[in-house]
Amino acid sequence: MKSFPLLYHAHLSRNLEDLPFWLKLAEFFGDPILELGCGTGRVFIPLVQAGYRVYGLDNDPDMLAVLRHHLPAELQGEARLVQGDLTAFHLGMPFNLVLLPCNTWSTLHANQRRAALGCIRRHLAPGGVFAASLPNPALLRGLPRRAMPEVEEVFAHPLDGEPVLVSSAWVKDAHTLTVAWHYDHLLANGKHERVAAHFRHALDLLEAYLEELTSAGLDEIRVYGDFDGSPHRQDAPHLILVAGWTAPAEAF
Repeated sequence: MKSFPLLYHAHLSRNLEDLPFWLKLAEFFGDPILELGCGTGRVFIPLVQAGYRVYGLDNDPDMLAVLRHHLPAELQGEARLVQGDLTAFHLGMPFNLVLLPCNTWSTLHANQRRAALGCIRRHLAPGGVFAASLPNPALLRGLPRRAMPEVEEVFAHPLDGEPVLVSSAWVKDAHTLTVAWHYDHLLANGKHERVAAHFRHALDLLEAYLEELTSAGLDEIRVYGDFDGSPHRQDAPHLILVAGWTAPAEAF
């Protein structure tokens, strides 16, 4: 397995604050469920463990390999995984719930989001919903233009148990915030190995995301500011969208 997917999983699998939100949506709307950008399974595996019929789509085969590795043996037969592009997928079946957790939605350009929404709309069952979480763009717009790297977390490397220092930095322009994540693996011989990853987030405002949803026919929209179901505000930590093409009932 390549280094980044392993480190990505070890790092983000520690972040559990949003899992009750996705599980509550699953309980309310039922399966089958499609998780787009399922990655290494941080959300996918708990949904499968909860007994839901879940399909996962990701364009990175190495991420999917890590997901399969971490899926419990008794659930290996339940892993319905597809390597594919979330802007151009054809699965041939409807879903009651389509999820896109973990800030992926804002890493897409507007034309990519519109293409993805076309696919999502075609795959939603009547009464089904699409739900996505992303950083609150109003907060991102208020950040300084640049931030230097700072160590934020430390975790044990999944292969040798040695420390991995996680740091991040960003650069912002008028339209995007580019975040650089650094994973510094401290080796027993005193040296270190760095793995870096860069993610670019669009700074489009809430109104742009709402317009894209309504243009795709998803005009019954609820907007939350955090995973406890609280309303969206300018200073909320997240922007969470739940949209259906027939009126979704209130889950919170």
